[in-house]
Amino acid sequence: MNAKISRLSNGLVVVTDPMMQLESAAVGVWVNAGARNESKSLMGISHMLEHMAFKGTKTRSARAIAEEMESVGGFLNAYTSREQTAFHARVLKADVPLALDILADILTEPTFELGELERERQVVLQEIGQAKDTPDDIIFDYLQEVSYPEQPMGWPILGDEATVAGFSREDLFRYMHENYRAGSMILIGSGAVRHDHMVRLAEDKFGRLALGAPKEPEPARYVGGEMHIGGDLEQANIAYAFPGVSNVDPDFYVAQVYATALGGGMSSRLYQEAREKRGLCYTIYAFANSSKDDGVVGVYTGTGVAEAAEVGAVVAGEMAALAETATEEEVSRAKAQLKSSFLMGLERPSSRAEMIAGHIFNYDRVLSVQEMTEKLEAVDAAAVRRFGERVMQTAAPSVATVGPAGKLERYGIFAERFGSKWAARAAE
Repeated sequence: MNAKISRLSNGLVVVTDPMMQLESAAVGVWVNAGARNESKSLMGISHMLEHMAFKGTKTRSARAIAEEMESVGGFLNAYTSREQTAFHARVLKADVPLALDILADILTEPTFELGELERERQVVLQEIGQAKDTPDDIIFDYLQEVSYPEQPMGWPILGDEATVAGFSREDLFRYMHENYRAGSMILIGSGAVRHDHMVRLAEDKFGRLALGAPKEPEPARYVGGEMHIGGDLEQANIAYAFPGVSNVDPDFYVAQVYATALGGGMSSRLYQEAREKRGLCYTIYAFANSSKDDGVVGVYTGTGVAEAAEVGAVVAGEMAALAETATEEEVSRAKAQLKSSFLMGLERPSSRAEMIAGHIFNYDRVLSVQEMTEKLEAVDAAAVRRFGERVMQTAAPSVATVGPAGKLERYGIFAERFGSKWAARAAE
């Protein structure tokens, strides 16, 4: 990547990542505010604002926004995470000015018209209902709540029925004024874009942004525990989590390699043991999720009612084995998977823009491909074993289930496989 960075007088960061061989560009605005910036009574308002931004401005109706973008064959969308909210478009290179004009309009001149709010409220309530009907989706909200109880990091991004039902226009305007500030926003263009042109457009279109940045969110505090949600389902959906690392931790790449070796592909330990050898499940995988100040590593599986009794022992057993016997061969395979996924992602302007946003928010610069590759390649089996031992020292794992998990082993039995005995071993 050959990213260029400018900062406007109001604090807005403008980044371009030219790929001039392309005929299109991905452009978007990333806001350094998401679900963890909310108060408990306003859970889900970041997501609601993301929806409402497209529902009309002082000069454009919701329909006009859609028709203007689609009349040039463009694509406009948004998403909300726990830490950021993004509004992004994909257009042909000649239509970059139009995309920026629309993005600036929805982010500086929204009307949050009451009728649109009531309609979109029903849409979001339907979205919440759909999530609850999707066990392999909603289980991660429950796992997050167990890992981070009674704190913003543990609240659902969509909010809940009660909070969504209570949002007012004034709530949306107030939240936007407090959090959508130039000092916490990044305008990014990747693909057929020219830096000087983007900066000039940004100065013209985004000059109305409020100055400054929002206050820092409450720090994340991993706690752990268990949550079991019943349901008339054929399978038990089970997810486990353990303390991980932040985006800027020196072990960030080690955590990624660890999770990939544990359950990142068909050659991984969990896939081979749980599916191929024992036939306990169709789906099982491990993951490593990081935020700017914390993170978790975890495992998800969907399994039969009877098979659920074995799952905890298998997961803990493979985690212990990896901590003790991780080999250079399997670590090399895991690194190859991660490197391949990373490099393939660099072929897509939208993926590059999203990566750049993460880099700016976390490091205040854009990491080079060489630097990222070197950090990944530096991970060896000893580092993975060390990280695995650290995970095994968790005194309070997180366990969440959705569906018929009555035969799942008791939480105390599962937790005994971790914690004190591993901590004692590390102290030796």
